[in-house]
Amino acid sequence: MPILVAPTPVSDRHRYDRATAHLDGPVAVVDLAAFDANAADLVRRAGGKPIRVASKSLRCRALLERALAVDGFRGVMSFTLDESLWLARTGVRDILLAYPSTDRAGYAELTGDRELAERVTVVLDDPAQLDLIDKARTGDAEVRVCLELDTALHLFGGRVRVGARRSPLRTPEELGTFAELVQRRPGFRVVGLMAYEGHVAGVGDRLPGRPVRSQLIRLMQARSRTELAERRAAVVQRLREVAELEFVNGGGTGSVESTVAERAVTEVAAGSGLYQPQLFDNYRAFRGRPAALFGQPVVRRPGVGVVTVLGGGYPASGPAGPDRPPVPYLPPGLQYDPMEGAGEVQTPLIGPAADDLLIGDRVWFRHAKAGELCERFAELHLIEGDRIVRTVPTYRGEAKTFL
Repeated sequence: MPILVAPTPVSDRHRYDRATAHLDGPVAVVDLAAFDANAADLVRRAGGKPIRVASKSLRCRALLERALAVDGFRGVMSFTLDESLWLARTGVRDILLAYPSTDRAGYAELTGDRELAERVTVVLDDPAQLDLIDKARTGDAEVRVCLELDTALHLFGGRVRVGARRSPLRTPEELGTFAELVQRRPGFRVVGLMAYEGHVAGVGDRLPGRPVRSQLIRLMQARSRTELAERRAAVVQRLREVAELEFVNGGGTGSVESTVAERAVTEVAAGSGLYQPQLFDNYRAFRGRPAALFGQPVVRRPGVGVVTVLGGGYPASGPAGPDRPPVPYLPPGLQYDPMEGAGEVQTPLIGPAADDLLIGDRVWFRHAKAGELCERFAELHLIEGDRIVRTVPTYRGEAKTFL
């Protein structure tokens, strides 16, 4: 029986270098073994409840299809109406548009095509959004509506808010009143509830070198999970008095276990955990395998312990800070020059590993977030072992920006 050797960063680097040796950089790759292992781990963590794939975290139709082919994944969570309609036209049958849209042309198409309208559910939280859709309406197709619950944790009588500023609907009474309004409106039907606890799902609780802050985050998240579970259950109970809910969606990669533990939740969303970007290393509950990387060629050797690579300044969205740039990953032992950081056209890297790199060698980076990498590359090279088995377009490569 052969002995199975677990992959290591060093062996991964050699595989990626061999697989892409014939390509000029920069290049972006996805390690399919790591992607599939991450998918299996998400299914395990979900404990039997279906996972809806967050498309903004992948931004590649081929990899969306790969995830949906895994038993345990079902449906897509999209980020624009244009994207939702495109996915529906190309065969995806269960799409939740998780962000309200003002795309009048898109709503004109949606309301004029019953088949598309059956495939796409839109998140709404304001009567003005209903008015906008009706003004754009071109047909009698019924719009499937998902309401969104504000999940933020309020402390000290509401003087302190922890969580994303999303929906204005917070209480069972507010959700119930809006649901009744939607149900009375011709051409609309409430079918679901979404509640994304980003301050739990998207905030790591194990920050390297910061034990006190990590403990404070754990305390905040524990309190938030308790408060939200009670409120989400009450909201679901209230909504079921008004409408037949087909699904109750919650969570994200970082909160899968706690979210699916709630009886009121019927499905969980996840996407970043498939690529395992750098920001998702800081969780106690799980450890994914880095699957999506980009490689930049060494173009200069300015001195001992320094190399310069082409570009690489691809900061992640969110509050500006030291955790937003990509991280030099392979070979280990490289870091940014603190006086320059990640550059627009060139990036100096310092550290002992620099002296072993030659002009033309590749440095592999991990993006801080998941799908944003695909905004920089038109294609992803899918790697098995030490070879590229397929090259697929990203949304950008299909001339689809959706923003």
